[in-house]
This record gives sequence, structure tokens and C-alpha cells, in this order.
Amino acid sequence: MKAPFGMPRARTVLLVLDMISDFDFPDGKAVVRAARRIAPRIAALKARAAKARIPTIYVNDNLGRWRSDIRALVSRSSHEDALGRDVVQQIAPGEEDFVLLKPRHSGFYATPLAALLETAGAKRLILTGLSTHQCVLFTANDAYLREFELLIPRDCVGAPNARESRLALQYFTSVLGADVRPSTHLHLSRR
Repeated sequence: MKAPFGMPRARTVLLVLDMISDFDFPDGKAVVRAARRIAPRIAALKARAAKARIPTIYVNDNLGRWRSDIRALVSRSSHEDALGRDVVQQIAPGEEDFVLLKPRHSGFYATPLAALLETAGAKRLILTGLSTHQCVLFTANDAYLREFELLIPRDCVGAPNARESRLALQYFTSVLGADVRPSTHLHLSRR
């Protein structure tokens, strides 16, 4: 059964944060190294989620001029000269996925994410992507305030350095009560 906006009814939803990028920014080389580590794990988790009929929503920074055009963003980020081309090729959104572009750190800020999750009946979010100490953190905080159960698999989030990820993961467990076990240990169920 589909909810409004074509979103399937699902208690659990997978979010992929900021993985579509050309990584052409000051610390882009460090960030793309983190993205390369986690992209295969996110891709495997997404495949498992699809088998469990858990929908995926990409929530991504809008790079360059604001056009709200995910196809242009994927094209730019997978161009042969793009630093993150290999990451995008592993994890690009499919036709069945939902994509939102965000103007700031949180996936909830100035986007229809809350409305989309509400129409799906979502109660639990699996957060993956970049960067653990920034966009994942701000999105997790906003999800917590909205009373979502949080799963943030530690092998599916990354930051420019390990210290930033460790601090954020500690915060996720101690303050937000998030489950940060590795993605391979998550039991995936749409309900």
C-alpha cells in the first residue's frame, strides 16, 4: 500500500546522507576517503533493505547553483574528472528511491523529509552517510526530537578523521540512545 507522494507504508526507512558529491571542496580528499570506506557497506545495507521492502531516501547537499535537480547532481558527481566518481557509481539512487536536496546540515531543515516520513508511518530511521560529526549528527538530533528510533550503523557513517566519528558515535549512544552496531548485525524488517 502506498502512502501519499508514492512513499510505501513502512515503519523503518533508510536514509543515505550526502553520499552524492564530486567532493570538490577544501577537505574533499579526506571526506572522499571516508566515503570510499563506507560506500560498499551502505550499498550492501541498501540491498538488504530493498529485500525487506524498506524504502530508501537520499538526503543530499545541493552542490553549486540551487536547481533541485538530482539527475544533474548525479551526473556532475559521476563525471570522469569527479573525485567521488567511484563512490557515486556504487551508491547512486535508483528509480525506486526518493531524493531530497537540503540547504543545511540537517536532513529535516527546509526539506519535506518530516512530511514524507509521516505519510509512510515511519517510526525507525537507519541513518548512513557523511559526515558523522556534522550532517549525520544534525539529522540524528532532529530525528530524536521527532521521537524516531535511531539506528546508526557505525560501519556506514564516516568523517574526515576517525576521532570525529568516534565522538559522534559516543554522542549517538549516550545522548540519543541510538543503536550503533555494525550494519551486518541489524535485523531489517519493514514493520
